[in-house]
Amino acid sequence: MRLRVRDIEEGKEEEDKRRRAMSRSLLRRITPLVHGRIQRNQRLLCSAAEELPSESPDAVRMTENCIRRLKQLHAKESSAEGKMLRLSVETGGCSGFQYVFLLDDKKNADDRVFEKDGVKLVVDNISYDFVKGATIDYVEELIRSAFLVATNPNAVGGCSCKSSFMVN
Repeated sequence: MRLRVRDIEEGKEEEDKRRRAMSRSLLRRITPLVHGRIQRNQRLLCSAAEELPSESPDAVRMTENCIRRLKQLHAKESSAEGKMLRLSVETGGCSGFQYVFLLDDKKNADDRVFEKDGVKLVVDNISYDFVKGATIDYVEELIRSAFLVATNPNAVGGCSCKSSFMVN
């Protein structure tokens, strides 16, 4: 009887060794495949985050007036040549958040770039969450001429001058 119990235990040990060996072999074969798939997905996600096509519903769009004014600035002022319009959102203004526009020649790692007709609009990643799907315009009025956010689907209200807004 002792021989049988010992034989059974040795058989179980052999079976466990085979299972572990098969598991290790399977893991060695699968690991490069999973690693390759993860790297491919990461590259796709990173490239999609860098530049959204202008047709995307979440893209920030520029009106013809905005594009025309940026081209005029590039042509008239040598200091503005090659610069991009940067849109950022800061706390403040009469409604809680305010839009800030400036001409910038630097693109940061977390920026999203929107380009149309050779003109570029740059939005940092944090501000982008506040202006997804917005439209940027350039207006000339009696009291001012300025770039402004004409429509912003993320804003639930704002001031009449359109320089500040509030979100839910």
